[in-house]
Amino acid sequence: ALDSGANPVVVTPLADRTETASGQPITLPQKNVEVIVSTFEIAVGATLPVHKHPFPRYAYVEAGTLKVTNVETGNSNTYKTGDFIVEMIGQWHQATNIGDSPVKLLVIDQVEQGAKNTVLRQ
Repeated sequence: ALDSGANPVVVTPLADRTETASGQPITLPQKNVEVIVSTFEIAVGATLPVHKHPFPRYAYVEAGTLKVTNVETGNSNTYKTGDFIVEMIGQWHQATNIGDSPVKLLVIDQVEQGAKNTVLRQ
């Protein structure tokens, strides 16, 4: 039972999504799922190389402002501290720190066991 005394538990929903940032339905790997949790820190003004993810990737913005551009469509989204990102799957995109402080992300990948979830464009 939860203690309703001096130390209550407070649950604050952060996100509820059924689609990726580009409107795709969220689909999960079909076998041997591995969950990988990482932190990213992106310097002020830095732009990540064009890349895509073959499997689901989720990111919570702990600090900063990040602009993510789908280079296939030209559409972009800007995320700030407290936002939750469901990244696009299989679409080329890049991200730029457009703020005045480092971007800090908590990133969760769901991949087929042993697989990488970032493919750089050649």
